[in-house]
Amino acid sequence: MSIAQNKKAFHDYFIEEKYEAGMALQGWEVKAIRAARVQLKEAYVVIRNAELNLIGCHISPLTSASTHVDADPVRTRKLLLHAEEISKLIGKVERAGYTLVPLDLHYTRGKIKLEIGLAKGKKQHDKRESEKARGWQREKQRLLRVK
Repeated sequence: MSIAQNKKAFHDYFIEEKYEAGMALQGWEVKAIRAARVQLKEAYVVIRNAELNLIGCHISPLTSASTHVDADPVRTRKLLLHAEEISKLIGKVERAGYTLVPLDLHYTRGKIKLEIGLAKGKKQHDKRESEKARGWQREKQRLLRVK
């Protein structure tokens, strides 16, 4: 079940591979995510000290959040992956010119997971071309439904 999606990522990037990562969250963040108070639009993933970190993901604290906790809505959150996956991603990002973008925040067996994509940037003409192809698919479906 999807909580939040980053549709802008599919517009700006070619997504080559997808990975599912866990997130190190605080209690108030889990409550806010369950209330769907999260936004991935401006978020991105960086590699620091052989770890993946999610930066720019905005989680709005609930008004009923605990008073003794200082809630930082855009703090850096650590992503949890297997060591082999992390090393493979680091190699591709550093060598091949790829970037890591968050795609989808969802539940898997009651846990909150983030789907990240290994992406390559699109040029402006690529964006126009994919928009044209999407429009043609929509038109084709409409024509098939009419008949």
